Parts: sequence; structure tokens; C-alpha cells
Amino acid sequence: MTAVPDVSIVVVSYGSADDLPASLPAAAAQEGVSTELVVVENGDSSRTRELAAESGARFLPMPDNRGFAGGANAGIEVTTGRYVLTLNPDCRLAPDFCRALRDRLDAGDAKDAGSASGKILRAEGAGLSATDTIDSTGIVFTASGRHFDRDSGRKDAPPESTREIAGVTGAAGFYRRAALDAVRISTGWFDEDFFLYREDADLALRLRAAGWRSLYVPGAVAYHRRANLPSRRRSIGAVANYHSVKNRFLLRINNAPVPEFRRLPTLARDLVVLGGCLFVERTSLRAFSYLARHRRRLFGKRAEIAAKRR
Repeated sequence: MTAVPDVSIVVVSYGSADDLPASLPAAAAQEGVSTELVVVENGDSSRTRELAAESGARFLPMPDNRGFAGGANAGIEVTTGRYVLTLNPDCRLAPDFCRALRDRLDAGDAKDAGSASGKILRAEGAGLSATDTIDSTGIVFTASGRHFDRDSGRKDAPPESTREIAGVTGAAGFYRRAALDAVRISTGWFDEDFFLYREDADLALRLRAAGWRSLYVPGAVAYHRRANLPSRRRSIGAVANYHSVKNRFLLRINNAPVPEFRRLPTLARDLVVLGGCLFVERTSLRAFSYLARHRRRLFGKRAEIAAKRR
């Protein structure tokens, strides 16, 4: 009988072959922990298949592009580890990243911790070289319904201690499989309606609502070359920006209590988003038609999520 690995590492690629020579060997070489590695390819698969084989990873090509959420779900489906690490192709792990997070969540005082974030620093160049600038130490939510990466852009300043956070970023998100299974819904562990962007924030909220804590563990270090920042929105592309707008409202439909829909900070931000779509980013207006067309199904899913709350 095959032993269950400690950690299943799921890498979702979409034309990411240039980054995989740096990220895959680091993922495959995790120390002091048993792992399985699967590479899910949403796009061109030829070079990715070769790189996956070189790192001893299982290669899982998608018949069509299911986005990050769908790709991550496909990877989780075929793995068995007690923990799941979703890893962006442009994120390189330190050798003890998985061990540090496994050990912390295996501790007796963390049985109700469903996820954990390491200290993710910014990376540079094709080799994902380390910098001393923080990329993320988890997720933080604001009163207006927005969410950001904690400490993003700050200089690294150790020493630090483990503390509770709101959730983890999918770039290197470490999840207890039992927690994922507890909040799985009809559209997956990650909600595939999101396709890409904000799906990690949605999962963070669903885990919290179901009674699972999230921890920041600074001893687990990774390096992420982040391409998408709020300041670069206009260069990201119309498709990505459309999903970003759509998913802002999906996040609230899935998780926010009804009074949140009427709060002044939330309404003010909604007006800003609508105005931006009307006068600047008209290609994102179709996000509102999507929400209108699917409203019955989306609010039915909201009830499904509510039934899992504790």
C-alpha cells in the first residue's frame, strides 16, 4: 500500500514554461517532508511536459483552459497528500518551505488551522532570484470589501513570530486537505466561477466561516515574481481585468452578510468600479451582464456556502 504523502504540490501553468526551470526543481527538492508534485497545464503543453518529467512531476494537461481555479481543482483531485500546496510557476520555494508549514499545522495547538502562509518575498528575473521586499504574508480584507496581500512592498524585517491571519494567497497557499474538503462546493474547492483572480480570497473567507483558522509562519520562505499589481492594471489585459471586476462581486455574493451590500464604504467602492468600467475600462462592463444572467445560480451557490458555516 502506497503511503500518503505529507504534501501535494499543485502547479498550475498557462504558457509558463520559461519559469518552470527555476520553480519545479525547488518544489521537487523539498527537504524533510514527503511530497508529490503535479503540473497542470492549461495552455501549450509540449515544453511543460518535458520540464515536468525532468522534475519527476506528474503532468496533467487540460483539454481546455479552466483558469487557475479549475487547474488547481484538477490537481487537487488527482493527489492524496494530507496537505495541499498551490504554487504559481513563478514562485520558488526555499528547501524547507513545506516542512516548516507541515510541522506548524501538525502541532497540537493548530488542529483547527485550515491553511498557512509562509513569508513570500519578491523575486526577480528568469531565475526567480531573491529580493528583500515582501510580496505577501497572507491576505488582509478591508471595510470596503477589498483585499490585499499583507505587507506587500515592505522591506523584510526579521525576526517575526507566527500569528493568525485572514487567509493565504494562492501563489504559495498551504491548505489542510480536511479543511478543503469541509468547504468544497459544487464549483470546486476553489470556486471555478472565478476562473482567475480572487479565488484564493474567496476560499479564505469560506474557510474562516466554516471555523478554520489561518496562520502566518515566517520560517517558511518562498520567492515570487509578481506580475499583477494594482498599479499595473492597465497593462494586465482586458480578459484579466474583466475577471477581476466580476470576481469582486462574486466574492461578496458568496460570502458577505446581507447588510454588507448596503454599507457606505462598500457602495462607494462599487460606484468607483462602475464608473471606471463606464468611462475607462469598458471591456469590463460585461462583468455586470454575467452577474445578471447567472444571478439565480449564484445566489443558489450562496445558500450552499451558508450551509457549511459554523
